[in-house]
Formats: sequence, C-alpha cells, structure tokens
Amino acid sequence: MAVTACQGLGFVVSLIGIAGIIAATCMDQWSTQDLYNNPVTAVFNYQGLWRSCVRESSGFTECRGYFTLLGLPAMLQAVRALMIVSIVLGAIGLLVSIFALKCIRIGSMEDSAKANMTLTSGIMFIISGLCAIAGVSVFANMLVTNFWMSTANMYTGMGGMVQTVQTRYTFGAALFVGWVAGGLTLIGGVMMCIACRGLAPEETNYKAVSYHASGHNVAYKPGGFKASTGFGSNTKSKKIYDGGAHTEDEGQSHPSKYDYV
Repeated sequence: MAVTACQGLGFVVSLIGIAGIIAATCMDQWSTQDLYNNPVTAVFNYQGLWRSCVRESSGFTECRGYFTLLGLPAMLQAVRALMIVSIVLGAIGLLVSIFALKCIRIGSMEDSAKANMTLTSGIMFIISGLCAIAGVSVFANMLVTNFWMSTANMYTGMGGMVQTVQTRYTFGAALFVGWVAGGLTLIGGVMMCIACRGLAPEETNYKAVSYHASGHNVAYKPGGFKASTGFGSNTKSKKIYDGGAHTEDEGQSHPSKYDYV
C-alpha cells in the first residue's frame, strides 16, 4: 500500500511540475521593466522567450514576436533549448509512468516490468526538472548581469549625475514559476525512483544446476560406449586380468589401450 501511494504521489507531483514548466515556457513575463528611478511610467515593458510586449497606461498591450533566430543572444537560445528538452522528457516520462502505475493492470505485465518502467520515468523526471531549473537559472543570471551593467552605464557623469535613462529589467513571474515547477518535477522523479524498489520482486529462488558424479566403471567397446553411474561394483562391466581370464561379456573382445577399469 505504501509503495502504491508513493508511486501515485510521485506521478501527481511530477504532473503538476510538468504543467508548470509548460506554463513558464509560454509566459511572456520572464523579464519585467524595473520602474525604480524611472520617470516614464506610462509604458511598461516585459519580455519572454518568444516575444516582447509593451503595456500602456490605458490598458492596451501590444506584443511583437522574435522573428529572427540568428539575431537572438546565444544565452536566450540556450534557455529555449533547455526548456524544450525539459518538456519533451517530462512528457515521455508521464507517458511511461501511466503504464507503470501499480493500480493499472495491462494484460499480464509483471511487477518487474512495472518496476523498470517506474525507474525509467523517475530518471526522466529528474533530468527534466534539472533542465528546467538550469534554464531558469541561466536566464536569471543573464538578467542580473545586464541589470548591473545598465546601472553602471547610467551613472557616468560627474558627481553621479544621471546622463542617460536606460530600460533595466528584473525578474519576472515566469522565473519563479519555472523554479517551483522544476523543483516539483525533481521531487516527483525521486519519489518514483524510491517506489521502484518496492515494486521490484525479491529473488528468493536461485537457479542451480545439479551435479552428478560420474561412475567409476566405464567400459569402452568397439560397438559403443557404456557407462555406469553407480558407485557399486558391476562384475559384468569389469575386466579381470588374471592369467588371461575374462568375463563372459568380454569373451569375444580383446583388451586394448582404450579399456578402463
């Protein structure tokens, strides 16, 4: 019962995490305009992975997509790639984990197969969560670097007088959604891996090959091979070398170098 609960809870947590990663990837507010010391408040800018938007004080919002690929920063393209990989791995992990649930019986699937599928989905969830956290962290680091560079460029006059007003961007809501979603996916993957140990059947029977000792009395004749697996003596298969006397079975054959006693 505990294994089934752990597996089901891990599946639900991972499902919520993957949904959050998809939502964070599609959100436009990855970076929002910093309004501190900004005299222009009638326009509010925010940017996402796929487009940038401008919202006016009247409530009208206009968004423009990034119609170029080579003109985008390399870090932004890396974040896009990490989020897409996270979504793909998470979707495959969800599909595998559905068939691996213990409460769902498909044909004559054994528990060992379900344990392997649970472990596979758990590993996929862990990698998916790490990719999402890495992508969001890379974007956050890019924002921090650009923020302080913009701040340093604003105060270039004598006595710290502001000569230029530049648009600075800070963390958006999508970053926090991505961090939480990646953490939930990671936790769900760990729970699936833990549930795998309880699903794996314990090996109690060990396959072994029985060994039978060969008999002591083996006789070779031109007509075939005759062996005895008993440990007792067999007078018919023995050869008695006593003054040229032989048993009745060997009356018609002559001893050779291939005869064994």
